[in-house]
Amino acid sequence: MHPSDQITTVIRRIYERSLTTTSGGNLSIIDESGDIWVTPAAVDKGSLTSADIMQVKRDGTMIGKHKPSSEYPFHKAIFESRSDIKAIIHAHPPALVSFSIAHQIPNPNVISQAKHICGPIGYATYEVPGSQALGKRIGEEFKKGYNAVILENHGTVVGGKDINEAFQRFETLEFSARAIIYGQKIGDIKYLTDEQIEQYEQQFLELLPEQTAAAYPSDERKIRTEICDIVHRACRQGLMVSSYGTVSVRWRDNDFLITPTNVARWNMDLQDIVQIKDGKREKGKTPSRVAWLHQEIYNRYPHINSIILTQPPYLMAFGATHKVLDVRTIPESWIFLQDVPLMPFGSHFRGKTEIVEKLAEGMPAIIIENDSVLVTGDKLLQTFDRLEVAEFSAQSLVLASSIGQLHPINAQQIEDLREVFLK
Repeated sequence: MHPSDQITTVIRRIYERSLTTTSGGNLSIIDESGDIWVTPAAVDKGSLTSADIMQVKRDGTMIGKHKPSSEYPFHKAIFESRSDIKAIIHAHPPALVSFSIAHQIPNPNVISQAKHICGPIGYATYEVPGSQALGKRIGEEFKKGYNAVILENHGTVVGGKDINEAFQRFETLEFSARAIIYGQKIGDIKYLTDEQIEQYEQQFLELLPEQTAAAYPSDERKIRTEICDIVHRACRQGLMVSSYGTVSVRWRDNDFLITPTNVARWNMDLQDIVQIKDGKREKGKTPSRVAWLHQEIYNRYPHINSIILTQPPYLMAFGATHKVLDVRTIPESWIFLQDVPLMPFGSHFRGKTEIVEKLAEGMPAIIIENDSVLVTGDKLLQTFDRLEVAEFSAQSLVLASSIGQLHPINAQQIEDLREVFLK
């Protein structure tokens, strides 16, 4: 894809997720010739086209119908300071701006994968936007090896080896910031240690054996489409980030299809989905690192035909504070979810059985501390609906915490619901 098309695809994604405003934010890519492609100044981010992207050649010649972003100087400074960085994203997403206003850096150890994706976070003290001084200040931070930098009273800037890696880093950092902010409304944040994160990374190294060959009948191909549609929908609605999210659907008997690892969820396509048959993975593909857990659940529970593991920010506020999500808020929440247990970090590691056993109690959703929420169901749409209800319930509880004392449905009201809806 041409650099201008890459930029417009990602800026549209950022704008539609409300991670920037009509006038805010700028993206750039440096190509193999050393030319920089950058978003223009004063053009609506909601309707930007590839024809609007400016090209700045190595000799400084500008090609295009607009002016480059006013922040172009710091894009140029970053590219000059780091030859490994080929794409840059700068924007003003609300949670990261909150940290920049508070002059603080979010701790990525709030969730399991953020440290690996974001790395340590730099901090650039205030300079006038668009100035050479700001470019120098940010460039100095990137020279230190940081791939993400908080800009004091300004926002954030991230870099990557390509635009997809930069977006993944940007989105994951904003998600981490939101989980921290929302979590602090209901309790104290419990951060993972570096040792816990290393254990998380190491225990997923073992892969399922490969199939010798795979068949793709029509019912299998239909499931691939269903999974891709739900993954993209979850990304659009902020229920999944590009760096994390697993969806699987039972195919035949205990065989199933599942999302891959190391493929950005926004970009996932039909051929990326991995078939698991007779406990073996489709040749040449790497399934989600928790494929073994999905296999165990399908083996044990024939009524479960779809599973989603993901990280919506309000649910992860509970995961980050180790607070139990009480869904006895409105009747719909309890009917859809019943009670949502909280499981310790590490209970989803290979060979552990706590989560599989917990599902025997009949509850369709489980929160794993500092990692994710696991939701199960019959049809994939039903599972996704439960995920939405869980996140809406979590959001209501977080928001209600600033109003006053919470008053959940009482025990008798729960029994009345159980009698009407669950028998």
